[in-house]
Amino acid sequence: MTLDDLKNINFNDLSSWPVPIKIGGILIVCILVLFAGFWFLIQGELDQYGEDKKKEEGLRETFMNKKGLAINLPAYKQQMEEMEQTFGSLLRQLPNTTEVPDLLVDITQAGLGRGLEFALFRPEKEQPKDFYAELPISVEVRGSYHELAQFISDVAALPRIVTFGDINISSGSGKDNKLTMSAKARTYRYLEDGGAAGKPDKSKAKSRVSKP
Repeated sequence: MTLDDLKNINFNDLSSWPVPIKIGGILIVCILVLFAGFWFLIQGELDQYGEDKKKEEGLRETFMNKKGLAINLPAYKQQMEEMEQTFGSLLRQLPNTTEVPDLLVDITQAGLGRGLEFALFRPEKEQPKDFYAELPISVEVRGSYHELAQFISDVAALPRIVTFGDINISSGSGKDNKLTMSAKARTYRYLEDGGAAGKPDKSKAKSRVSKP
């Protein structure tokens, strides 16, 4: 096919085209059809496939997480029961309203039993917290170093929770070499049904304190 043949092509009469040009035209038309089909049909399907694949991966991850939770559910239930038992045990160590005066007596009896002299034992106003109330007690006692240590140990061994803080120990002025310890003891009262904290019955606690 020469250049003159290309110049003499009649675009209105396709049957007169040379065979190579017919083949080339058919190839160009096929390429255009394939490109158009890919762009308008296949590309959208590919995009949708990619989105569906991402959703499938997300659902698969969710399924594996829930499967792990389901497998460990008995262990979680057992752990929850153990936590509830531990919480209940700790909660029972918080005195209720009627037990607070008895606890105050136990603290003073622990000191008197060790031969300490109480210069001050003053329960202060309760401080409400979340589900419990904190009862600070200002304490000042006199005794030997071992007596003071045994007193703190005895109070720590009580079935109810009592903590000591702000401890200050100073030497006495007398010839008996006794020490004076001032401290802030704190006990805690369970607020039943979320009730408000009130003042403990100090008169009942003091009336039962007596020297051995």
